Amino acid sequence: MTGKVYLVGAGPGDAGLITVKGLKLLSRAEVVIYDQLANPELLKVVRPGAELIFVGKKAGAHSLPQEAINELLVTKGQQGFMVVRLKGGDPFVFGRGGEEAEALAAAGVPFEVVPGVTSAIAVPAYAGIPVTHRGLASAVTFVTGHEDPGKEESAIPWNCLGKNPGTLVFLMGVKNLPENCRRLLEAGRAPHTPVVLIQNGTLPEQRTITGTLEDIAEQARVAQVRSPAILVVGEVASLRERLSWWENRPLFGKIAVVTRTREQAGVLSELLAEAGARVVEIPTLELVPPDDYSPLDRALGDLSRYHWLVFTSANGVRAFISRLFHRNLDVRALGGVRLAAIGPATAAALNDFGLKADLVPRRFVAEELAQALLPQLSPGARVLLARAQAAREVLPQSLAQAGIQVEVVPVYQARPVKNLPEEARPFLEQNAVDILTFASSGTVQNFAALVGKEKFQALARSAVVAAIGPITAAALREYGISPQVQPEEFTIPALVSTIIDYFAQGGRESHAS
Repeated sequence: MTGKVYLVGAGPGDAGLITVKGLKLLSRAEVVIYDQLANPELLKVVRPGAELIFVGKKAGAHSLPQEAINELLVTKGQQGFMVVRLKGGDPFVFGRGGEEAEALAAAGVPFEVVPGVTSAIAVPAYAGIPVTHRGLASAVTFVTGHEDPGKEESAIPWNCLGKNPGTLVFLMGVKNLPENCRRLLEAGRAPHTPVVLIQNGTLPEQRTITGTLEDIAEQARVAQVRSPAILVVGEVASLRERLSWWENRPLFGKIAVVTRTREQAGVLSELLAEAGARVVEIPTLELVPPDDYSPLDRALGDLSRYHWLVFTSANGVRAFISRLFHRNLDVRALGGVRLAAIGPATAAALNDFGLKADLVPRRFVAEELAQALLPQLSPGARVLLARAQAAREVLPQSLAQAGIQVEVVPVYQARPVKNLPEEARPFLEQNAVDILTFASSGTVQNFAALVGKEKFQALARSAVVAAIGPITAAALREYGISPQVQPEEFTIPALVSTIIDYFAQGGRESHAS
């Protein structure tokens, strides 16, 4: 049976700009054929076992000829697969999607086009430039900037463009930038026309060069602008000074390392990215089941024996509930047990399962949790502590010393990661890190093991080091590193907020000095 091919626009770079329909199709695809301009973050939604085929193109180098890509799409469709052809921007705007659709139609392979947010509009918007604006531009023209200047005749109507009072947006225009500017000037466009050149638009590493039609080529040469880049020509380019927003975010241009587990990194990475940072995830721990489930299973067999169930992490909540469900039980088994959570993230994890924490301490450390619990307990009370296999003994010892019967059950273990992600290596090798974040003492110890103590210290000398709380800060000091950032509230949102405040108060300059 013949399959179906979906020509899906991935958007201009920012992974959040793919359409809802495009993302759904990507998550269901059996084969994904993607190019250089599609954000690799999007591939995280692809289901396990799907075939990923890279056919990317970089300026001046084609990894696979277009004809071969067309043939590949036809072949995979004829083999019965659900295929997503993931293309940067919009498939039908200088994306050669029309050629691919023609090949599929000629072969009788069903296909569907899922438009994407084109870089011709999105990239200027991220630079603070509306391509149309009342009183400045009532028309916009998209132009390929990738035409061979040695051609005898250009397919681009330069004379018309030179007289066009509207906005011109050139895509793929870095290589031919001097020639394109020369032709516009010769066709009558004013030399002082405002121009903006945007490299890596909509991404954390976006760069914007402003100038005029007569000097932008030289400015681009001096700034060593590389593809992908978009050129905006017209009066709307002058609005950038007032409307720039993407590059004005508090952490824009900063490279931030997140050392949490892959499961936990999401919120921290998202908050840092929203503030403008380029996030490099280096998981130092991976979550795996405990060596032995029998202590937990015995506890689950009679939860009514316990007065309190205590959680010291969101991971512990999820692992505990997962095992509860595995044993064909549900949250009703906790009906007679009171719940304590070490902090708001742990309490939120309980809420995800319809459970409300009866107690959350004011400060989110084991010492404070013990102090908050003790007034709630009478001698002989039974407490079940569900936690990581290896953890600090402060909490169970404090409760036991007060005559409380504490039963500790491991619900998961955090195992050190042995290898650095390949994509992170260049940042570490070049010490190209602005912010190092640590959300537990374990991440400190395992990051040191991953990169080595000397490299860790070298990175810390050139970066701002952020610790979520005093225990993590103490672990850093064991390596001779004093964190510059530590929030008063030991939560991920507070950690990011404190990092932002640090830079806003001149931390960048004081750190650099």
